[in-house]
Amino acid sequence: MKDEKKDYINSVNLNADSDFPYLVLEVINDQSYPRNPGFQVMHWHEDLQFIYVLDGEIQIKTLDTSVQVDKGSGIFINKNVIHLVKETFSCHYHSFVFPDYFLKFYFGSPAATFVERIAGKDELPICCFPKDMDWCKPILSALARLADLEKRKTEFYAYEVLCLLSTLWLEVCRNIRLPSTTTDTVTGVRMQKFLQYISEHYGEDISLDKLAKSANVSKSECLRCFKASMQTTPYKYLTEYRLSKAVELLKKSDEPIGTIASSVGFRQISHFGKCFKEKTGLSPRDYRKKKITLLET
Repeated sequence: MKDEKKDYINSVNLNADSDFPYLVLEVINDQSYPRNPGFQVMHWHEDLQFIYVLDGEIQIKTLDTSVQVDKGSGIFINKNVIHLVKETFSCHYHSFVFPDYFLKFYFGSPAATFVERIAGKDELPICCFPKDMDWCKPILSALARLADLEKRKTEFYAYEVLCLLSTLWLEVCRNIRLPSTTTDTVTGVRMQKFLQYISEHYGEDISLDKLAKSANVSKSECLRCFKASMQTTPYKYLTEYRLSKAVELLKKSDEPIGTIASSVGFRQISHFGKCFKEKTGLSPRDYRKKKITLLET
Protein backbone atom coordinates (compact mmCIF):
# COMPACT_ATOMS: atom_id res chain seq x y z
CA MET A 1 0.00 0.00 0.00
CA LYS A 2 2.82 2.44 0.80
CA ASP A 3 4.32 2.01 -2.65
CA GLU A 4 0.95 2.50 -4.32
CA LYS A 5 0.09 5.68 -2.37
CA LYS A 6 3.02 7.66 -3.77
CA ASP A 7 1.29 7.64 -7.17
CA TYR A 8 -1.87 9.31 -5.83
CA ILE A 9 -2.76 12.60 -4.16
CA ASN A 10 -2.53 12.81 -0.39
CA SER A 11 -5.61 14.92 0.23
CA VAL A 12 -4.64 16.76 3.39
CA ASN A 13 -7.47 17.83 5.70
CA LEU A 14 -8.06 21.53 5.04
CA ASN A 15 -8.47 22.05 8.81
CA ALA A 16 -5.43 19.99 9.78
CA ASP A 17 -3.63 22.94 11.36
CA SER A 18 -6.61 24.14 13.40
CA ASP A 19 -7.51 23.21 16.97
CA PHE A 20 -10.50 21.25 15.61
CA PRO A 21 -9.41 19.33 12.46
CA TYR A 22 -12.90 18.27 11.49
CA LEU A 23 -13.70 18.80 7.81
CA VAL A 24 -17.20 18.68 6.37
CA LEU A 25 -17.57 18.84 2.61
CA GLU A 26 -20.98 19.52 1.13
CA VAL A 27 -21.10 18.29 -2.45
CA ILE A 28 -23.90 19.20 -4.85
CA ASN A 29 -23.56 17.52 -8.23
CA ASP A 30 -19.99 18.28 -9.33
CA GLN A 31 -19.30 21.16 -6.93
CA SER A 32 -17.65 20.78 -3.52
CA TYR A 33 -17.97 23.35 -0.73
CA PRO A 34 -15.24 23.98 0.25
CA ARG A 35 -13.17 22.76 -2.68
CA ASN A 36 -10.90 19.90 -1.61
CA PRO A 37 -7.58 18.79 -3.19
CA GLY A 38 -8.78 15.21 -3.63
CA PHE A 39 -12.14 16.09 -5.18
CA GLN A 40 -12.96 14.01 -8.29
CA VAL A 41 -9.53 12.36 -8.47
CA MET A 42 -8.08 9.20 -6.97
CA HIS A 43 -6.64 10.16 -3.60
CA TRP A 44 -6.05 9.04 -0.02
CA HIS A 45 -5.85 10.68 3.37
CA GLU A 46 -4.68 9.88 6.86
CA ASP A 47 -8.12 10.62 8.32
CA LEU A 48 -11.27 8.54 8.61
CA GLN A 49 -14.15 9.45 6.31
CA PHE A 50 -17.90 8.93 6.42
CA ILE A 51 -20.29 9.97 3.65
CA TYR A 52 -24.03 10.47 3.92
CA VAL A 53 -26.06 10.85 0.70
CA LEU A 54 -28.95 13.29 1.00
CA ASP A 55 -30.12 13.03 -2.60
CA GLY A 56 -29.27 11.16 -5.78
CA GLU A 57 -26.47 8.63 -5.93
CA ILE A 58 -22.67 8.43 -5.82
CA GLN A 59 -20.09 5.87 -6.85
CA ILE A 60 -17.09 5.02 -4.69
CA LYS A 61 -14.12 3.50 -6.50
CA THR A 62 -11.06 1.94 -4.87
CA LEU A 63 -8.21 0.12 -6.58
CA ASP A 64 -10.09 -3.14 -6.06
CA THR A 65 -13.79 -2.45 -6.25
CA SER A 66 -16.62 -0.04 -7.02
CA VAL A 67 -19.87 0.50 -5.10
CA GLN A 68 -22.97 2.63 -5.49
CA VAL A 69 -24.41 4.58 -2.55
CA ASP A 70 -27.90 6.02 -2.97
CA LYS A 71 -30.12 8.53 -1.20
CA GLY A 72 -30.48 7.91 2.52
CA SER A 73 -27.50 5.52 2.62
CA GLY A 74 -23.92 6.02 3.74
CA ILE A 75 -20.41 4.64 3.56
CA PHE A 76 -17.25 4.48 5.67
CA ILE A 77 -13.86 4.91 3.95
CA ASN A 78 -10.93 3.85 6.09
CA LYS A 79 -7.80 5.95 6.41
CA ASN A 80 -5.03 5.47 3.82
CA VAL A 81 -7.45 3.88 1.31
CA ILE A 82 -6.92 5.08 -2.26
CA HIS A 83 -10.35 6.03 -3.59
CA LEU A 84 -12.47 8.27 -5.77
CA VAL A 85 -15.94 9.65 -5.02
CA LYS A 86 -17.91 10.30 -8.18
CA GLU A 87 -21.49 11.34 -8.80
CA THR A 88 -23.34 8.78 -10.89
CA PHE A 89 -26.28 11.08 -11.47
CA SER A 90 -27.38 14.35 -9.83
CA CYS A 91 -26.46 14.13 -6.19
CA HIS A 92 -26.12 15.92 -2.86
CA TYR A 93 -24.03 14.50 -0.05
CA HIS A 94 -22.00 15.38 3.03
CA SER A 95 -18.51 14.04 3.61
CA PHE A 96 -17.16 13.99 7.18
CA VAL A 97 -13.37 13.76 7.53
CA PHE A 98 -11.56 13.61 10.87
CA PRO A 99 -8.52 12.04 12.61
CA ASP A 100 -9.04 8.79 14.49
CA TYR A 101 -7.71 10.28 17.73
CA PHE A 102 -11.05 12.14 18.03
CA LEU A 103 -12.52 8.79 19.08
CA LYS A 104 -9.87 7.74 21.63
CA PHE A 105 -10.87 10.27 24.33
CA TYR A 106 -7.49 10.54 26.08
CA PHE A 107 -4.00 9.03 26.14
CA GLY A 108 -4.11 5.48 27.47
CA SER A 109 -7.90 5.30 27.20
CA PRO A 110 -9.41 1.80 26.74
CA ALA A 111 -11.47 3.38 23.94
CA ALA A 112 -8.32 3.27 21.78
CA THR A 113 -8.74 -0.50 21.44
CA PHE A 114 -12.11 -0.03 19.75
CA VAL A 115 -10.63 2.48 17.35
CA GLU A 116 -7.53 0.52 16.45
CA ARG A 117 -9.43 -2.70 15.72
CA ILE A 118 -10.89 -1.00 12.61
CA ALA A 119 -9.01 2.21 11.77
CA GLY A 120 -6.33 1.61 9.16
CA LYS A 121 -7.05 -2.11 8.78
CA ASP A 122 -6.50 -3.39 5.24
CA GLU A 123 -9.26 -5.97 5.78
CA LEU A 124 -11.86 -3.19 5.86
CA PRO A 125 -11.08 -0.50 3.26
CA ILE A 126 -14.73 0.56 2.95
CA CYS A 127 -18.08 -0.40 4.45
CA CYS A 128 -21.51 0.50 3.08
CA PHE A 129 -24.55 1.34 5.19
CA PRO A 130 -27.63 0.66 3.01
CA LYS A 131 -30.78 2.43 4.19
CA ASP A 132 -32.87 -0.77 3.97
CA MET A 133 -30.72 -2.69 6.48
CA ASP A 134 -31.96 -2.49 10.09
CA TRP A 135 -28.47 -2.62 11.63
CA CYS A 136 -27.49 0.47 9.62
CA LYS A 137 -30.29 2.69 10.93
CA PRO A 138 -28.51 3.96 14.08
CA ILE A 139 -25.40 4.69 12.00
CA LEU A 140 -27.40 6.55 9.36
CA SER A 141 -29.28 8.44 12.07
CA ALA A 142 -25.99 9.71 13.50
CA LEU A 143 -24.78 10.71 10.02
CA ALA A 144 -28.05 12.56 9.35
CA ARG A 145 -27.67 14.44 12.63
CA LEU A 146 -24.09 15.40 11.74
CA ALA A 147 -25.36 16.78 8.44
CA ASP A 148 -28.09 18.69 10.23
CA LEU A 149 -25.56 20.27 12.60
CA GLU A 150 -24.02 22.09 9.65
CA LYS A 151 -27.24 24.08 9.29
CA ARG A 152 -27.40 25.23 12.90
CA LYS A 153 -23.99 25.73 14.44
CA THR A 154 -24.20 26.89 18.04
CA GLU A 155 -21.56 27.62 20.67
CA PHE A 156 -21.66 23.87 21.45
CA TYR A 157 -21.01 22.80 17.85
CA ALA A 158 -17.60 21.18 18.39
CA TYR A 159 -18.76 19.28 21.47
CA GLU A 160 -21.94 18.12 19.72
CA VAL A 161 -19.84 16.86 16.80
CA LEU A 162 -17.51 14.90 19.10
CA CYS A 163 -20.45 13.32 20.92
CA LEU A 164 -22.10 12.29 17.67
CA LEU A 165 -18.87 10.90 16.24
CA SER A 166 -18.43 8.77 19.34
CA THR A 167 -22.02 7.53 19.05
CA LEU A 168 -21.45 6.79 15.39
CA TRP A 169 -18.24 4.84 16.04
CA LEU A 170 -19.85 2.84 18.85
CA GLU A 171 -22.53 1.62 16.44
CA VAL A 172 -19.87 0.79 13.84
CA CYS A 173 -17.94 -1.29 16.40
CA ARG A 174 -21.10 -3.08 17.50
CA ASN A 175 -22.06 -4.10 13.99
CA ILE A 176 -18.88 -4.58 11.96
CA ARG A 177 -16.68 -7.62 12.25
CA LEU A 178 -13.49 -7.69 10.24
CA PRO A 179 -13.41 -10.50 7.68
CA SER A 180 -10.67 -13.08 8.00
CA THR A 181 -7.65 -12.43 5.78
CA THR A 182 -8.14 -15.70 3.89
CA THR A 183 -11.83 -15.17 3.21
CA ASP A 184 -11.25 -11.55 2.24
CA THR A 185 -8.48 -12.48 -0.19
CA VAL A 186 -10.50 -15.23 -1.90
CA THR A 187 -13.61 -13.08 -2.18
CA GLY A 188 -11.56 -10.11 -3.38
CA VAL A 189 -9.92 -12.13 -6.15
CA ARG A 190 -13.28 -13.45 -7.28
CA MET A 191 -14.84 -9.99 -7.21
CA GLN A 192 -12.05 -8.64 -9.40
CA LYS A 193 -12.87 -11.32 -11.98
CA PHE A 194 -16.61 -10.60 -11.80
CA LEU A 195 -16.14 -6.84 -12.17
CA GLN A 196 -13.65 -7.23 -14.98
CA TYR A 197 -16.06 -9.52 -16.84
CA ILE A 198 -18.85 -6.97 -16.45
CA SER A 199 -16.63 -4.10 -17.63
CA GLU A 200 -15.69 -6.09 -20.75
CA HIS A 201 -19.12 -7.55 -21.59
CA TYR A 202 -21.75 -5.14 -20.18
CA GLY A 203 -23.08 -4.48 -23.69
CA GLU A 204 -23.85 -8.18 -24.13
CA ASP A 205 -26.42 -10.47 -22.50
CA ILE A 206 -24.92 -11.41 -19.13
CA SER A 207 -26.58 -14.16 -17.13
CA LEU A 208 -25.78 -15.14 -13.56
CA ASP A 209 -24.44 -18.42 -14.92
CA LYS A 210 -22.01 -16.65 -17.29
CA LEU A 211 -20.87 -14.28 -14.55
CA ALA A 212 -20.25 -17.13 -12.10
CA LYS A 213 -18.28 -19.07 -14.72
CA SER A 214 -15.99 -16.09 -15.27
CA ALA A 215 -14.50 -16.88 -11.83
CA ASN A 216 -15.16 -20.65 -11.99
CA VAL A 217 -17.60 -20.61 -9.08
CA SER A 218 -21.24 -21.56 -8.55
CA LYS A 219 -24.10 -19.12 -8.97
CA SER A 220 -24.75 -19.15 -5.23
CA GLU A 221 -21.09 -18.27 -4.52
CA CYS A 222 -21.29 -15.42 -7.02
CA LEU A 223 -24.33 -14.05 -5.18
CA ARG A 224 -22.57 -14.45 -1.83
CA CYS A 225 -19.48 -12.56 -3.02
CA PHE A 226 -21.52 -9.59 -4.24
CA LYS A 227 -23.53 -9.47 -1.03
CA ALA A 228 -20.41 -9.69 1.17
CA SER A 229 -18.31 -7.19 -0.80
CA MET A 230 -20.81 -4.71 -2.18
CA GLN A 231 -24.07 -5.27 -0.27
CA THR A 232 -25.95 -5.72 -3.54
CA THR A 233 -26.79 -8.33 -6.17
CA PRO A 234 -24.99 -8.93 -9.46
CA TYR A 235 -28.14 -7.87 -11.35
CA LYS A 236 -28.41 -4.56 -9.51
CA TYR A 237 -24.71 -3.83 -9.94
CA LEU A 238 -24.88 -4.66 -13.66
CA THR A 239 -27.89 -2.37 -14.12
CA GLU A 240 -26.13 0.47 -12.29
CA TYR A 241 -22.99 -0.06 -14.37
CA ARG A 242 -24.96 0.01 -17.63
CA LEU A 243 -26.77 3.17 -16.59
CA SER A 244 -23.49 4.91 -15.71
CA LYS A 245 -22.15 4.03 -19.17
CA ALA A 246 -25.36 5.33 -20.74
CA VAL A 247 -24.93 8.64 -18.91
CA GLU A 248 -21.44 9.02 -20.35
CA LEU A 249 -22.74 8.43 -23.87
CA LEU A 250 -25.67 10.82 -23.42
CA LYS A 251 -23.21 13.52 -22.33
CA LYS A 252 -20.53 12.93 -24.94
CA SER A 253 -22.25 11.64 -28.08
CA ASP A 254 -25.13 12.44 -30.40
CA GLU A 255 -26.08 8.78 -30.85
CA PRO A 256 -29.84 8.04 -30.85
CA ILE A 257 -31.14 7.01 -27.45
CA GLY A 258 -32.19 3.60 -28.79
CA THR A 259 -28.65 2.97 -30.03
CA ILE A 260 -27.19 3.99 -26.67
CA ALA A 261 -29.61 1.71 -24.80
CA SER A 262 -28.64 -1.24 -26.97
CA SER A 263 -24.91 -0.54 -26.77
CA VAL A 264 -24.90 -0.65 -22.96
CA GLY A 265 -26.92 -3.85 -22.76
CA PHE A 266 -30.58 -2.82 -22.59
CA ARG A 267 -32.51 -4.80 -25.20
CA GLN A 268 -35.78 -2.91 -24.72
CA ILE A 269 -35.71 0.88 -24.86
CA SER A 270 -38.80 1.05 -22.64
CA HIS A 271 -36.98 -0.85 -19.89
CA PHE A 272 -33.96 1.42 -20.31
CA GLY A 273 -36.15 4.52 -20.01
CA LYS A 274 -37.85 3.18 -16.88
CA CYS A 275 -34.57 2.29 -15.12
CA PHE A 276 -32.97 5.59 -16.15
CA LYS A 277 -35.85 7.68 -14.83
CA GLU A 278 -35.95 5.77 -11.55
CA LYS A 279 -32.34 6.76 -10.96
CA THR A 280 -32.23 10.32 -12.30
CA GLY A 281 -35.82 11.52 -12.17
CA LEU A 282 -35.52 12.35 -15.87
CA SER A 283 -36.05 10.46 -19.10
CA PRO A 284 -32.88 9.90 -21.17
CA ARG A 285 -34.07 12.52 -23.64
CA ASP A 286 -34.75 15.13 -20.92
CA TYR A 287 -31.44 14.32 -19.23
CA ARG A 288 -29.57 14.96 -22.47
CA LYS A 289 -31.43 18.25 -23.02
CA LYS A 290 -30.67 19.36 -19.47
CA LYS A 291 -26.96 18.65 -19.85
CA ILE A 292 -26.84 20.55 -23.14
CA THR A 293 -28.61 23.51 -21.54
CA LEU A 294 -26.14 23.54 -18.62
CA LEU A 295 -23.21 23.48 -21.01
CA GLU A 296 -24.57 26.43 -22.96
CA THR A 297 -25.26 28.62 -19.92
